[in-house]
Amino acid sequence: MRYIVVAQHRSEYPQPICFAKGSLIAIGEKYEGPEGWDNWYLCRTPDSQEGWVPGQIIEQLDPGNGKALEDYTALELNVDEGDVLIGTRTLNGWVWCHHPPDTRSGWVPLENLQVIDND
Repeated sequence: MRYIVVAQHRSEYPQPICFAKGSLIAIGEKYEGPEGWDNWYLCRTPDSQEGWVPGQIIEQLDPGNGKALEDYTALELNVDEGDVLIGTRTLNGWVWCHHPPDTRSGWVPLENLQVIDND
């Protein structure tokens, strides 16, 4: 799906959490902000990387511990109003996007995007 950016986005997390499928992670608090981004959990990897992870990719093993169901990175894409992006996955109010002119990729809040076509 192609999107146009309707509001600038800048990441507040310069070193995002990332891990491979099967990795063990500690599951912390559930996100409860005003944006309505449901099903995000603050997680930590064994090497102490911390960040927000969508609940859909976590297999809960016991309270506070889980295993990754897929590879994941919380990398956010810095974008400016007017940028055109290709979105490939939507999860919990965020879209994984590619910026074709320079091959950058990352998550962008859905509220900052407007669909321009479904190709």
